[in-house]
Amino acid sequence: MPASAQYRPDARFARLGPNFADPVAPARFPAETLRWRNQDWAARIGLGTLSDTDWATHFARFEPLPGNMTEPLAMRYHGHQFRNYNPDIGDGRGFLYAQLRDDAGRLLDLGTKGSGQTPYSRSGDGRLTLKGGVREVLAAAMLEARGVNTSKAFSLFETGEALSRGDEPSPTRSSVLVRLSHSHIRFGTFQRLAFFQQRDEMWVLIEHVVENYYPEFQGLSGEAKIAALFGAIVEANARLAASWMAAGFVHGVLNTDNLNITGESFDYGPWRFLPTSDPNFTAAYFDETGLYAFGRQPEAVSWALAQLGGALTLVCPAPVLERELARFAPAYQVGLREHLFARLKLRTGEIESDMAFLGALFDWLTESQAGWDQFFHDWIGGGASASRAAESPQAALYSLPAFAEIRAGLDKRASAVPAHPSFQRPRPTSLLIEDVEGLWSPIAERDDWSLFEAKLAEIDQARQALAA
Repeated sequence: MPASAQYRPDARFARLGPNFADPVAPARFPAETLRWRNQDWAARIGLGTLSDTDWATHFARFEPLPGNMTEPLAMRYHGHQFRNYNPDIGDGRGFLYAQLRDDAGRLLDLGTKGSGQTPYSRSGDGRLTLKGGVREVLAAAMLEARGVNTSKAFSLFETGEALSRGDEPSPTRSSVLVRLSHSHIRFGTFQRLAFFQQRDEMWVLIEHVVENYYPEFQGLSGEAKIAALFGAIVEANARLAASWMAAGFVHGVLNTDNLNITGESFDYGPWRFLPTSDPNFTAAYFDETGLYAFGRQPEAVSWALAQLGGALTLVCPAPVLERELARFAPAYQVGLREHLFARLKLRTGEIESDMAFLGALFDWLTESQAGWDQFFHDWIGGGASASRAAESPQAALYSLPAFAEIRAGLDKRASAVPAHPSFQRPRPTSLLIEDVEGLWSPIAERDDWSLFEAKLAEIDQARQALAA
């Protein structure tokens, strides 16, 4: 395989032993049609030189990468699903396939979705619909563009099977996705060990996580190490929740098996982006009580962290962990300011004043029902964008008295309007449900991928614009 010199395999999870995962065989698919290849990230992990033939060998047939894992592993975990504890889950349609280092030295996983049945599939077929794969590629790209710490959709193959699903017109097309992620170790990985009262294995997992993801705590021992690790995980996930709120993103399924130890967003099923601010907006049709609604996401993440803390009481006293859990609220506030101010390119000031401004902004966005993306597009640079905002499709909202406080805050924190062409357009890059359906229709009807490809190019341009 012509991997480049940047390819650095480093398979570490398998060293944990057989109590953490089960070896599985990937499904064999009748077709291998490449639909998406993340060339940017492939280059960053030394796989950018692979031919399409090699790409199919490793990411559709899952033959081992050189010097990497010799067999895929379906990871074991439990989890609270909509706050009901489920001990019968684990990787049911995916597996960990390889681990390697990126150009920043981070340990990354290549994990799958739709790669076949495992011991945890239960009654599932272990497959992924093509529409589900397309949606995951889009979600990851858009979140990366908006500065969210997210997994990356790495590869998507259409696999030639006809699937039956209750929430899609069936039969529907099939796919297999590869996800690049900074750890697939979930809160539920710890919960499983606590469920079985496996103290020694809990320590093995803690040492693994510290060594590979939080090495700054390697000099600590005992309760001090666990407390420091838990506190860092709390803060990382608080920042993640804040970034979703700034992005106007609703994950949809914040179960404890869908949150991980690095605070990286992953596993995009029934996600949505907000059209307008609505704390009660939900992404999943089956979230009948609004448990994971937009405005409840911070609380949902905090609750999930409390369950992780509960699992860690197997090896650390609860009061020690409770003190670390208290770091969530201040970390969330700091993260919210960081992400919202970055999205608007505003200058920061005194934190209490900045947080009061953001509180007023959220209230105005909800009451005015201004387009979420349109507002952030119109006011990039704060008050420096006043002339641009005056030409906005929703300019009338900005002239009303209710906007005066927000306008004053934008003026106070003004920077400059970025020169990138993305900010010269009248409308922003968005990914609302109608956008997704609009680009899926030509794929479903006539296998036309041009709108999908154009949307990804537009999202990448938006990413470059915000990063500039």
